Amino acid sequence: MKIIRHFTVSSYHSSVEVSRNLYRGIDFLNDRSLNKGLSFSLEERQELGILGLLPAAYRTAELQEQLCVNWVQHIKEPIQKYIYATELWNRNERLFFRLLARHTSIMMPIVYTPTVGLACQHYGEIYRKHQGLFVTINDKDHVLNVIYNWPESHVKVIVVTDGERILGLGDLGAHGMGIPVGKLALYTALGGIQPYKCLPVVLDVGTNNESLLKDPYYVGVRKKRPPMEQYDALVDEFMKAVVKRYGQDTLIQFEDFGNANAFRLLKKYKDVFCVFNDDIQGTAGIAVAGLFASQRITQKKLHENKILFFGAGGAAMGIADLVALSIMKENKVSKEEAAKNIWMIDIHGLLVSQRKEPVDDHLKVYAHDHKPMKGLLEIVKELKPNTIIGVSTVGKAFTPEVIKELATINDRPVIFALSNPTEKAECTATDAYTHSEGRCVFSSGSPFDPVTVHGKTFRPGQGNNAYIFPGVGLGVIVSGMHHIPDDLFLIAAQTTAESVSEKDLNEGALYPPLSEVPKLSVEIAKNIMEFAYNSDLATAYPKPADKTTYIKSQLYDYCYQNNLAHKYNYPS
Repeated sequence: MKIIRHFTVSSYHSSVEVSRNLYRGIDFLNDRSLNKGLSFSLEERQELGILGLLPAAYRTAELQEQLCVNWVQHIKEPIQKYIYATELWNRNERLFFRLLARHTSIMMPIVYTPTVGLACQHYGEIYRKHQGLFVTINDKDHVLNVIYNWPESHVKVIVVTDGERILGLGDLGAHGMGIPVGKLALYTALGGIQPYKCLPVVLDVGTNNESLLKDPYYVGVRKKRPPMEQYDALVDEFMKAVVKRYGQDTLIQFEDFGNANAFRLLKKYKDVFCVFNDDIQGTAGIAVAGLFASQRITQKKLHENKILFFGAGGAAMGIADLVALSIMKENKVSKEEAAKNIWMIDIHGLLVSQRKEPVDDHLKVYAHDHKPMKGLLEIVKELKPNTIIGVSTVGKAFTPEVIKELATINDRPVIFALSNPTEKAECTATDAYTHSEGRCVFSSGSPFDPVTVHGKTFRPGQGNNAYIFPGVGLGVIVSGMHHIPDDLFLIAAQTTAESVSEKDLNEGALYPPLSEVPKLSVEIAKNIMEFAYNSDLATAYPKPADKTTYIKSQLYDYCYQNNLAHKYNYPS
């Protein structure tokens, strides 16, 4: 049996097409997208030339899946679970995504938060095999050549970081690769994006983390981060190179950039490229989804809430702006009017117009006329918010006194502790439920175990961006959008909130079970497609008559294929 693969080697100067007989025998076991392990049938083993290269036993996909679950549960250390999952991915791609899609509640905390933060901290020690593309500051003027080194030519979604603000852990430089790798794993498992269409990228511009610069195991460029002019030139070259190779409709997701660059780059590129920032817009979407769902408990509409943000960085700004956008659309008011009940606390205290410390331009709409104040408890007593959102990465900032005060002011206080990883959360689920006597409406960025208070067990929902970005990305890709307006995240938030059942709410969850995310992603994508075609933002024509059926036809199938040549039959 012969399987012919066509290679196209492209550069600035030449294009060479080489055809050769590559895949036979052991190559089928070494290619993670083709390998099925002991699930190769006897006929396949004979035809493909792998008879004798495997033990005689045959295992079904179901048996392989159960064996993997057993191993994950057997391994005690989180970092070892991460290594096991990564090695499974590198060995058998479909089995890995089957495991992640069908056992999301077990696997997501391993491949993403909170364990991915630990993996990034130890990236240099556990690095085994390439999983993404490193574009370094030394590649200036040659970025397109570097991008052409990536073997896949049909990439449609890129997650890129410069590693400056990895979760709540700070500047990890090139060791931040774990973030785009993890995000794209979720794009495939939960959003159905084909793995070969996904590209993780680190823009390795160095790091200001002295401990990493001295670390013999550090894998990145050993220099300090460059001046803004050099940094911007590299980012600009990268963005243009992506479009040149993959097209204007390639989705580029910014991830874990420092706050200053995150806002600046999003503003610079959002109307030029197909780009969004997950820390700003994705976090906003999932937080606003939780607020929409909480209205069914508190019986307060969004504009009736007084919302206090503890933290005024990218996440806070993104959530506040999306809340304001929703209020503006629902009540037909200006942003200034929509922002009246939105307050923020930064490192200097309450964000007010009268204080001596400068206020960034993008935050001025939330700097209200009020006396300066410092302490969180005093501010809560003064403002009497019914909703408090923690996006500060200051662990335990919501003290028992703060929570008790919120519960005194409100019958059903809304408490979101969204900072990651777990130790950075503003409070735990136990803190929130215990000190509010079980009356709070709680959500967190990291997962927490169920809590029992006064005989009732609460199962807190994790406000994970994974509810939002896979569906948004899927909708953008299938409709061929070239730009991503903020409306998409409002659509995703509304769709997510509508998927929350009364049973979920009664158990304390503001989000559906993680097992429902693949179905939710299809619904988000369908609603985004409708918006895209109605707003003349779609470029994929003809317009599908049945959008849901069309979307489902495009999804990745983690079930084993009989035709092993399918990988090379790329869609046009």
